[in-house]
Amino acid sequence: MNEAVVVKGRALDVEQLPTVVFSHRSLMWWGTLGVMAIEGTVFALSVMAYFYLRSHQETWPITSLPPDLRWGTINTVVMLVSFVPAHLAKRAAEKLNLGGVQVWLVVSTLFGIAFTFVRGLEFMTLNVRWDSNAYGSVVWLLLGLHTTHIVTDLLDTIVLTVMFFTGPLDGKRYVDVSENSFYWYFVVAAWLPIYFVIYWGARAV
Repeated sequence: MNEAVVVKGRALDVEQLPTVVFSHRSLMWWGTLGVMAIEGTVFALSVMAYFYLRSHQETWPITSLPPDLRWGTINTVVMLVSFVPAHLAKRAAEKLNLGGVQVWLVVSTLFGIAFTFVRGLEFMTLNVRWDSNAYGSVVWLLLGLHTTHIVTDLLDTIVLTVMFFTGPLDGKRYVDVSENSFYWYFVVAAWLPIYFVIYWGARAV
């Protein structure tokens, strides 16, 4: 039996309307966009705090060497490459392609684990403690904020991966994968200015 609603005394057939929608047609997309706007503002305020503190010091970093470039640069490369599996997972999800989603969620999870491991090495090579001075505090704040986003998204990706291998699944789970990848785009984009601030802001004359 066809599903229908009554509009001003007329029956309107809604059977052909999609039960799953993606991108701007999804409320989840708008919610994710709102979260990114809020968190992007927090990142921007933290970067502003970095340069505010820097403007009030004759030497910067205050009493330490700049962070080592190696691990931060490696992580930046890993982050940029991780955009590819995230994007492919999003495309597979929007085609309701179970096999493709499974493959690219696993790859995305491995990238997230790799990035988290290297991030630990980054913290060890900042050459300053978080409580040493204002410079140390703001650098750890920036790196810590971004790490929180990495870990949060990694946990979400792991949960989705398990769900897609164990089921049961419905269309909403594919929307979750699409929005998870959309959020990862934000995490990647947010890291680039933070990388330049932390690793090159301390080296700028």
